[in-house]
Amino acid sequence: MGQAEGNVPDRARVSGIANPDQLGRLSIMPSFRELLTAAKGRIEETDPAGAEALLAEGHLLLDVREPDEYEQGAIPGSMHIPRGTLESGIEGRLTDRSQPIVVMCAGGVRSAFAADTLAQLGYTDVVSMDGGFNRWKDEGREWTTPRTLSAEQRNRYQRHLLLPEVGEEGQLGLLAAKVLLLGAGGLGSPAALYLAAAGVGTIGIIDMDVVDESNLQRQILHNQERIGDRKVDSAKKTLTALNPDVNVVTYDVRLGADNIMEILEGYDVIVDGADNFPSRYLLNDASVKLGIPVVHGSIFRFEGQVTVFDPREGVTYRDMLPEAPPAEFAPSCAEAGVLGVLPGIVGSIQALEAIKLILGLGDGLSGRLVAFDAMDMSFREYRLQRDPDLEVTWENRDRIQIAELDGLCMPNVSEPPAG
Repeated sequence: MGQAEGNVPDRARVSGIANPDQLGRLSIMPSFRELLTAAKGRIEETDPAGAEALLAEGHLLLDVREPDEYEQGAIPGSMHIPRGTLESGIEGRLTDRSQPIVVMCAGGVRSAFAADTLAQLGYTDVVSMDGGFNRWKDEGREWTTPRTLSAEQRNRYQRHLLLPEVGEEGQLGLLAAKVLLLGAGGLGSPAALYLAAAGVGTIGIIDMDVVDESNLQRQILHNQERIGDRKVDSAKKTLTALNPDVNVVTYDVRLGADNIMEILEGYDVIVDGADNFPSRYLLNDASVKLGIPVVHGSIFRFEGQVTVFDPREGVTYRDMLPEAPPAEFAPSCAEAGVLGVLPGIVGSIQALEAIKLILGLGDGLSGRLVAFDAMDMSFREYRLQRDPDLEVTWENRDRIQIAELDGLCMPNVSEPPAG
């Protein structure tokens, strides 16, 4: 009796192949072992001892294990990109294709395939560590349990985690960072909200004022129910309600020469939302002495400006404005007015620059001032130059004396000791 039409041999049916002609093609497909052997033939391998020597010479250790494996133990200083997202994630995290790399997984299999893939992507100096983390650990080499995000944090910050330039490592950096806000007013309000939402772990706020109804047109940290409350207390309530990860440290004091060094020390970045020149010059001198970058912002009517003063490598406030203008040429918002949304724009840019400084991302505003005109919706950029005669500099930090001077434009530097 002939075979019914449409039937296929048992071996083809068991394999899930409808067409017997596919059997011939299937027989020439390489096995996993063959693929691994081929990949190892195209790459360079080393053992953990060799890898340790390469790391000492400046190689980057790339850990391609899964997140749950990484959380159980990792080698300090390693970059973690799971093998499943390597192709899409590596180019954003490591742009220099000449950087020497040691790739590691648990046992040396995934790292071999990863090293082969990296070579195809144009990375020129890649070595796979045979034996992987398991052998490294068994041989008694250094490892640690890394700090990782909780499940709740992964969900909260998932849009950051999708960015290769941020990822889990960057988010952990934000959570470990400390940013000090000078003022909880028009500029400090949007800056604080976005820094807290981003997961900056410690936010300090200096302000000795109370919430007034006239503030609510622009100071979005506060609300009608908090009129009369201390601004720092109102700000803390808002920020902790937005993100419980954030530790808000309040300073309900007047910033002065007697407390500024103690308050500033330990912070990574300062966001300047001050509304008076004495505070700005005092902040400049203290931040230069401590080497802390300041993200400066100011607003007037329909105009705003933002820049970054990084005393270690760029210009400072005294470079930009050696002398304070007369009071009649620098009216406050209470005297001249301000469009309520303008500080929202400027303060948001300040928050962005602070986050870039923390993460080491992009081209910051150090040495550049961006001026915004809301009336014609224009941004203009100006280059700032260092004053070669300025004495309040990072190089002279040991000679800087922190004092509130009557002559605000006077350099606040002590004479060097004789001899």
